Amino acid sequence: MSEAELLPGPVDYVLLEFPGDVPLGEAAAALLELVDSGIVSIWDLIAIRKEADGSFSGIELDAVHESFAVFEGARSGLLGDEDVAEAAGALDAGTVAVLIVWENTWAERFVTAAFGAGGQVVASGRIPAAEVIEALEVLEAETA
Repeated sequence: MSEAELLPGPVDYVLLEFPGDVPLGEAAAALLELVDSGIVSIWDLIAIRKEADGSFSGIELDAVHESFAVFEGARSGLLGDEDVAEAAGALDAGTVAVLIVWENTWAERFVTAAFGAGGQVVASGRIPAAEVIEALEVLEAETA
């Protein structure tokens, strides 16, 4: 199977909110590592600032942290102004956020094979990291 025949992997999004002036270099480096290793492909990465009065604006990625500048121009067209406004509505005043859409490129071959065999998605979901951590802590406490 050639690369041109591969179907896209699952596409996810995340809105990450950060308080004021928090150093985000480590987060940007970790994201770049995922891209460089071929685990994900960034389709969109938008930075948003929400002011104390509730107004919001898009900001340059290097305003969040200079390490995010490498993702400048990552726009697939999937996100529009309405998506940015909805994301900003979820933010607390006085914060900055990044809205990221990525493809799970690690799954391309599996998705292609599954769909090629007639498979279809009948359910999908995601368990938030905080819930996983909480469940693991409960299990650990029960076995201690």
